[in-house]
Amino acid sequence: MNPQLEEMSAFFTARVDDYDRHMLEEVNGCREGYERMARLVPSGAKDVLDLGCGTGLELDALFKLRDGFHVTGIDLTQAMLDELRKKHPDQPMRLICGSYFEVDFGKECFDAALSFQTMHHFKPEKKLTLYRRIREALRPGGVYIECDYTADDDEQEAFFFGEYERLLREGALDQAASYHYDTPLTVQHQLGLFQQAGFAKVQLVWKDHATALMLASL
Repeated sequence: MNPQLEEMSAFFTARVDDYDRHMLEEVNGCREGYERMARLVPSGAKDVLDLGCGTGLELDALFKLRDGFHVTGIDLTQAMLDELRKKHPDQPMRLICGSYFEVDFGKECFDAALSFQTMHHFKPEKKLTLYRRIREALRPGGVYIECDYTADDDEQEAFFFGEYERLLREGALDQAASYHYDTPLTVQHQLGLFQQAGFAKVQLVWKDHATALMLASL
């Protein structure tokens, strides 16, 4: 039976109550990935941009390490942002319900940008445009930290994209809309996008199963 594609925000709204447990207990590498991501944020960072912040599991880990910084979090799902606000009512956060492809990040406004398990839903060309905007939004010396689901090899990568296109066609769905379906890139292709976006140094920091933590620096 073919999976039914769900609109992105509706998918996460329906799963918000179980989201934290699922990510921490059922997705290989995520629990450790949140902690490792938090440790990569520069100690002097004052302004942090979190793309697809959801309920803020990566921020939970970061707030345990230190405070004294301001977070701008962007997510499509208001229910996720509501949960994040409940968990950290006293933290200085600007939470935006919207698409990070459309929100203006500004120029040289952030010391660090984060994304956790969100970028594997999009095509390379769309991500490349976003990464260029992230680079422009970082101050000199800034970093972009991405922890994401990755494909094992080129064959698996091509399979995921092919299946997604087939499901769109067979469902007569709007090609421009955003649906929840995993289309991960290989680590090599992901790092290549960071380089194309203009980051001076890119590296794979850590990997557990399909979960990879990558760092792109100015």
